[in-house]
Amino acid sequence: MTTVLLHGLGADRRQPLELFGEVVRAAVGADELVIAPDVRAHGAFADVGAPADFALDRLAAEVAASVRAGIVRAVQSDAAASDPITIVGISMGAAIALRLAIGGLLPIERAVFVRPSFSDESLPDNLRAFPVIGQLLADAGSGGITEFRERGVFRRIAEESPAGARAILAQFSAPDAARRAMRLVEIPRNRAFESDAELTRLADRGIRSLVVGAPRDPVHPLALAERWAGALGAPLELLPPRDAGQPAHTAAQREYVGRWLRRD
Repeated sequence: MTTVLLHGLGADRRQPLELFGEVVRAAVGADELVIAPDVRAHGAFADVGAPADFALDRLAAEVAASVRAGIVRAVQSDAAASDPITIVGISMGAAIALRLAIGGLLPIERAVFVRPSFSDESLPDNLRAFPVIGQLLADAGSGGITEFRERGVFRRIAEESPAGARAILAQFSAPDAARRAMRLVEIPRNRAFESDAELTRLADRGIRSLVVGAPRDPVHPLALAERWAGALGAPLELLPPRDAGQPAHTAAQREYVGRWLRRD
C-alpha cells in the first residue's frame, strides 16, 4: 500500500515527512511506500504560473499525477497506481487531500486531515493574513515583515496565539518567498468543499477518515476541525495548543496519527 503526505501552505514536502514519515512506517510497515510531493510553487516545484493554476482542483490534479508517477517508478508496474492509498494532509494539504478524495483522482481508502484551515468560504477570516503577506512580499520582499507586524490582521493572531504568530511570520523567510508570493494571494481564495453534504458523501463511499485539530489556533480554528469531523462522521483528536509547547504539540500529532493508522 502507499501513503501520501501533503504539506501546508508555504512549507514543502519535508514538513510532513519529518512529522509523519517514521510514524507511517512504524504503524503500517517498514516496506510502506511513502510519497510526499511538493505542491506548485513549493519546495522543488519551482514553477509559479498564473493565478488560475492555484485553484485547489488544479493543484490536486498535479499532485495526483505526481503520486501516480511516483508509484509506477517505485513499483515498476502501472497497475500499482490503482491500489488503495492512505493520504495525510496538513492544513492546505488537508484541503488538497479532500479534493483528491471528492474528485476520485486517487484510489483513496483512508484519509487523515490535520488542522484543516479551508472551508466552503472563499478567503475566510482565518486565512486573511496570507494574501496580505503575499502582497507585502511582492512589493517589498522579506522586508515587508516590518509592516506586517503593524497590521491588525497580525495583531489579532498574536493576541490569540504567540506561537501561531511566529509560525505565520515564517512565510517571510521561506525559500524564494517573494517570487512565489502568488501562492499566498491565490490559494486562500479557494473553497475546500461546496457544502457539508460533500464531506458526508465521502463516508458513504467507504473512505475512512480522521480529523486532528487544536484549540487556540487562529489559522486552523478548532471549530472548523469539528465541522469537518462532524460532516465526515470521523473521529476528532484534540492536540494540546502550540502555546503549551511545540514538542508536546508535535508528539501528540504523531501519537494520534500513528494510533489511528494501526487501529484502522
